Amino acid sequence: MLNETREIKKQLFAKYRTDEKSNKWENAITRLSPLSHKPYDIRSPFDRDNTRILHSSAYRRLKHKTQVFFATNNDHVCTRIEHVNHVASISKTISKALGLNDSLTEAIALGHDLGHSPFGHHGEKIIEKIMEKEGFEKKFWHEKNSLRFVDLIETLPNYEGFKENLNLTYATRDGIVCHCGEVNENNIKPRDDFFDLNLIIKGKHMPYTYEGCVVKIADKIAYLGRDIEDAYNYRFFDKEDIIALKHMGQDVMKKKVKFKDINTSALIHEFITNLCLNSSPENGLMFSDEHYLMMNKIKKFNYQKIYHNKRFKPFMEYATLVINTIYDFILDHYDSYNTINKLAKYSKFYPTSTIDFSDWLIKYSNIDEKTHKLRKYRNKIIYNIENIFDYKQAIIDYISGMSDNYAIKIHNEFIEF
Repeated sequence: MLNETREIKKQLFAKYRTDEKSNKWENAITRLSPLSHKPYDIRSPFDRDNTRILHSSAYRRLKHKTQVFFATNNDHVCTRIEHVNHVASISKTISKALGLNDSLTEAIALGHDLGHSPFGHHGEKIIEKIMEKEGFEKKFWHEKNSLRFVDLIETLPNYEGFKENLNLTYATRDGIVCHCGEVNENNIKPRDDFFDLNLIIKGKHMPYTYEGCVVKIADKIAYLGRDIEDAYNYRFFDKEDIIALKHMGQDVMKKKVKFKDINTSALIHEFITNLCLNSSPENGLMFSDEHYLMMNKIKKFNYQKIYHNKRFKPFMEYATLVINTIYDFILDHYDSYNTINKLAKYSKFYPTSTIDFSDWLIKYSNIDEKTHKLRKYRNKIIYNIENIFDYKQAIIDYISGMSDNYAIKIHNEFIEF
């Protein structure tokens, strides 16, 4: 019976699969500029996105970025890269069950957090406050910053060795910028409008494809159970909390459970299965009312008992100090085209920040076009070094791409004599 249901779902969603038969196909595979090809390239456009993301430096840095718990010394705590891979796994499972394009969902999932700040969502809030203080009209949100990174920051060498921007397809870029898992409605359907993704407003637009919608939901499924596991190992829960979780687990699984049964695998299986059974092209991607209510109860529990726990206060204060110190130091050395020379005076004492940020300016600004060319950069120039706001944006981009470990390394250089 279950196999029959699965086949029916595949048939129902078949015409919404983002492939050559889709009405959205030509828009979905559009790139900002042509991508070079080798003879006999067997990959689809989305497979190419997938490997370009996987080979990017931003993807590698995710292994040292906080998901919820600051984890520089604990190999078994979820970091940002584990979360991203959970989302990719969940997305592929759902896509295959519904007959959607799992190559596209995987590409979106692997790329969805490439622009996430160090120190998790608290790092995001710190950067947002800096931008407000500095008079930026736009706000910082990691979905938009992830789009910025895949469009303007991350580069790969082409077949001739020149470093070019990732240049992903529209569908992958769209899924990245529209991925926010804090979705508070059931019945998720893709939008029909094809427009400039830089015009996306946070929380106002659904993804352009069903595959993007899958990642949006998978993002939420992925973190619920995994965060509970880590919080339990760090002894965040008292006896009453564990009893409450057992009751929620029993409500979802329809059987008596022990606390150990409320884990990532069990919750993921339960929500994936329920989503696939209840979704349809008419109603969109949706859970049963009961499972949707239970998901929101678990989310509320996590916010109350984990994310807003006072034990995070020292971590937040430390992260705030680290990010603000780095920003203030680099800003203090602005001197238009002489900025690199000014930073170089301190390279003996603070080699990481002064040398690396100078390299950042060479790669992304017009400060030294000769060196830019010699280093075989063919990425877009995005900062005018004569404009102080462009310089501030360069610092924001530089910090937002950092891993926790790298930010701490820079900060330690400032305080060591």
